Amino acid sequence: QVQVVESGGGLVQAGGSLRLSCAASGGTFSPYTMGWFRQAPGQEREFVAAISWSGRNTNYANSVKGRFTISRDNAKNTVYLQMNSLKPEDTAVYVCAADGTTGSHYVSDQAYEYSYWGQGTQVTVSS
Repeated sequence: QVQVVESGGGLVQAGGSLRLSCAASGGTFSPYTMGWFRQAPGQEREFVAAISWSGRNTNYANSVKGRFTISRDNAKNTVYLQMNSLKPEDTAVYVCAADGTTGSHYVSDQAYEYSYWGQGTQVTVSS
């Protein structure tokens, strides 16, 4: 079973940048659509971005369009989330997920479509 491990979170000032990484262990997620979600304290989990297995299709939440970029390197079994122009409202635990469907170009923004989830990495943006 694929295990998903995130890294790269931290504390950054507003306007700064961070790059999150999501790596697979115990298997590969190169055939799967990958997504990033986030959850702030007291709030529901929300979709951030997704990328199809080939990288051909991407999908972004309106709140991060133009600021965040999702990418992947299947040779390294890693997915990235480059976050620029960070705002205090981006503060949350960011969680990576794999949809478990081989070869799909569908980039869902629905959490129930994803089968494998990491533990998350904390991102804190100070004002």
